[in-house]
Amino acid sequence: MKILTVAIPCYNSEAYMKKAIDHALVGGEDVEVLVIDDGSKDSTLEIAKDYERRYPGVVRAIHQENKGHGGAVNTGIAEAQGIYFKVCDSDDYLDYDSYIRVLETLRKVISGPMTLDAMICNYVYDKEGARKKRMMRYVGSFPEDRIFTWDEIEKPLNSHRYVLMHSLIYRTGLLRECGLVLPEHTFYVDNIVAFTPLIYVKTLYYLNVPLYRYFIGREDQSVNETVMMSRIDQQIGVTKFMIDSYKPELIKKKNQGDMLVHYLNIMMIVSTILLIRIDTEESLSQKKELWDYLKKKDLILYLRIRHSLLGRLINMPGKAGRDFAVRGYHLTQRFFGFN
Repeated sequence: MKILTVAIPCYNSEAYMKKAIDHALVGGEDVEVLVIDDGSKDSTLEIAKDYERRYPGVVRAIHQENKGHGGAVNTGIAEAQGIYFKVCDSDDYLDYDSYIRVLETLRKVISGPMTLDAMICNYVYDKEGARKKRMMRYVGSFPEDRIFTWDEIEKPLNSHRYVLMHSLIYRTGLLRECGLVLPEHTFYVDNIVAFTPLIYVKTLYYLNVPLYRYFIGREDQSVNETVMMSRIDQQIGVTKFMIDSYKPELIKKKNQGDMLVHYLNIMMIVSTILLIRIDTEESLSQKKELWDYLKKKDLILYLRIRHSLLGRLINMPGKAGRDFAVRGYHLTQRFFGFN
């Protein structure tokens, strides 16, 4: 049994996938590396098969017809043999030293008396051209270096800190038990990977290391703002999927509920800002429809998000209010270094 499965979804990734794979291989025999070729048209599959030949028992090359990022992650979860599961996008990579610390910690956890559902680590915005790389850390919010429960969280996350897929390592069994199936041919499903399983998590561990290096900078990258606006229907679809996934009857702990609402708040903000930035009659109608969808689905959730500070700011009336919301968003974006 492997300690950790690292799933690397790849689509036409020949130019950069080797770095992601090489860093994942540092885990040695404790790790299973699934290189999932999602119907690429370049040499991605050949590269994956070459790694499989050179690292038998560690690397598995999996080919599938194109299903998008969500379909590749679904395949990873289904095929994983590791006790824990981590997604690493093919243009990102795992930090060597942090990775070793993670594996050492998971090894101890597995041999201990408690079951760990989710490990949280820091991640770095590895923004191309940026002299200073921004790190998302959770010091002061989560207890460090031990298993803890939702009741033991010391301080809620503030508006500029959030737990993304890049932060998380999940117990593979939990992902299967909660029935996580991502929509295919859809971008931005990494938000679903981070959000939906948290509803079922009971135990957590925060390791204060910069494990994940999140590359930002390619013009064609899915998180490029211009690209996101061109794919706004998918951003809205993922946001609605997360709203539908929110199950208040399953959430027993206040801190757990607060974190999930915080994540949905961020998704509503990003979707709203993008729709405002598009600034057409259709996009403003989509903005209203999205908020109406949330209101109809869960009135209490709607009221919490709509009447939060950020919820009020991004819904200020008129063009002046919309312009103010966009300026505030971009100021925050520049300060914290996210896309």
